[in-house]
Amino acid sequence: MRTKIQYKIQYTIMVWWVQVELLAMCLLAAYLQIPLPQVSLALHSWKSSGKFFTYEGLHIFYQDSVGVVGSLEIAVLLHSLPTSSYDWYKIWEGLTLRFHQVLVLDFLGFGFSDNPQPHHCSIFEQASIMEVLLWHLGLQNHRTNLLSHDYGDIVAQELLYQYKQNQSGRLTIKSIHLSNGGIFPETHCPLLLQKILKDGGVLSPILTWLMNFFVFSMSHPMGALASETNPIDFIYEPLDPVNPYPEFFELYRKMLSRSMMSILDDHISHDPQLEDPMGFLNAYLGFIKSF
Repeated sequence: MRTKIQYKIQYTIMVWWVQVELLAMCLLAAYLQIPLPQVSLALHSWKSSGKFFTYEGLHIFYQDSVGVVGSLEIAVLLHSLPTSSYDWYKIWEGLTLRFHQVLVLDFLGFGFSDNPQPHHCSIFEQASIMEVLLWHLGLQNHRTNLLSHDYGDIVAQELLYQYKQNQSGRLTIKSIHLSNGGIFPETHCPLLLQKILKDGGVLSPILTWLMNFFVFSMSHPMGALASETNPIDFIYEPLDPVNPYPEFFELYRKMLSRSMMSILDDHISHDPQLEDPMGFLNAYLGFIKSF
């Protein structure tokens, strides 16, 4: 039989947990009342210069710029999580000097695009939205160069998969350029925030509300890259915590021996297009000039 001391300990623990839960609920309620931060002037300018199109009743923000006249090639940029198309603003102008048109959108649930609730976005849906936008702009027959970062790498692979399966006919891929994405589950070490957002739990709804993020699911294996004959490049930084060195480097060389890899300076980490925009841009344009 339980002693009085055991009952007292059990009661104390129960009271402690009730107090913790009440405190957590109060903190959560107060936190949710904090207004969203004001949009910076630079981000406001980015939004003002962009446009929206409708996909199945949802408003999708996108940015496009006409660049080199006479070229049939376009650059399609795919951003990371939990960010937005603004990730690319530092190299935007440089890309317009090389391509006929440069195009980027805010994935559904990100940035200025709609964030429907409840709605579970899939990689397939994000890729389909990009294809519909290309069709909407009349760019489906242009040679498309995919430039992606982190989560965008997975969307790029879905676009490649659909292109190889000829499921839509809405794009013609000429090249793929990836950076800092978890293309190999064996070596992928997602950041803590990405783990929380992906795995769910108590904090996930809060972070979803704060960062405009949805939990995504992959729709098919990563085999599309290994069998791809078009040029592939990967920008890599040894300090990237998502793809640790040397495990990722060695596996990439083994699995994608025909592709290229551009390695930036050792002090560059997970967001090279923001940390070293000129280095990133030069590496990408060097890849484009190589074929």
